[in-house]
Amino acid sequence: MKVILHIGAHRCATRSFQKYMARKGDHLAQYGLACMGPERTRTGFLHGIQPGAAAVTGRDLMKRAQGRISLHLGALQQAGTAAVVISDANMLGPLEQTLSLGQLYPGAGEHLSRLDHAFSGKITDVMLNIRSPEVFWASALSVRLEHSQRMSNGSLLSHIASSPRSWRDVIQDLYCAIPGARIRVFAHEVFASQPEAQLSAVTGVDCPAVRGSFRLNASAKLPELRCDLPPRLSALLPDGDGRWMPFSAEEAARLRESYYDDMMWLVAGADGLAELVEDPNKSDAVTDNNNVAAERMPQDDLTRGQLHDPDTGRLAGAG
Repeated sequence: MKVILHIGAHRCATRSFQKYMARKGDHLAQYGLACMGPERTRTGFLHGIQPGAAAVTGRDLMKRAQGRISLHLGALQQAGTAAVVISDANMLGPLEQTLSLGQLYPGAGEHLSRLDHAFSGKITDVMLNIRSPEVFWASALSVRLEHSQRMSNGSLLSHIASSPRSWRDVIQDLYCAIPGARIRVFAHEVFASQPEAQLSAVTGVDCPAVRGSFRLNASAKLPELRCDLPPRLSALLPDGDGRWMPFSAEEAARLRESYYDDMMWLVAGADGLAELVEDPNKSDAVTDNNNVAAERMPQDDLTRGQLHDPDTGRLAGAG
């Protein structure tokens, strides 16, 4: 039985992927696929794995987690399950930690190695979604601004833009933490609206497609932010109707350049550590590396509103 971890990253259509698996769960079960999202992973299934304050009970929480996971996987295998997909972006590390430190998942190695230990080395595949950093950070900072009303200062933005840590470092951490797993990388710019293509690529099953737009939990655009924030914060936002981009032109260019470098590395084989999944709908093979990377840079037409109805593509909620 395949044990597949979908570890996000955050702000890379992870919620849409999880919603797809939940909606198509009965259909996927016919192909021997079992799916598990945050509603399970955050309500006890992965309890005791990640570092933190230990309960004053004298119990070894990691051993209990190992036993719990082993029993669950054993039951699925006995039931004839061919693959189980476990999806939770927090397995890569808390987004707030990334925002606070201004680096891409600095604790990824520790988090993932503890997961590998808890699963007793049974993890066979890992799915990682990546996104151009200036858009990833803008989306994450926008969500934090909306939820906690904390405006990012210039010092943090400069620190983020100058940080040498990129997706390549995250992938290297992942490979070291779970050396027995096959790592597949999905570019957000290509796969954000194709959850079925992602699942098909990692399971080998021809998964059912979705109808219309399937984008959930997108960050709010500037008009929505102005409406949701108090006047003292909305006055600090720039004019316009698009995405809030807090970085200067120079900072954004520096972040984009790091993404080009990461994509070149992935296209060239990633030193054998991971494989970049190509767009299954691409009709013509692209051999020029610069064109391949350019295809995966942010596209305005992939950025939708806050919540869209998966079947009609119409706006379902403006909150």
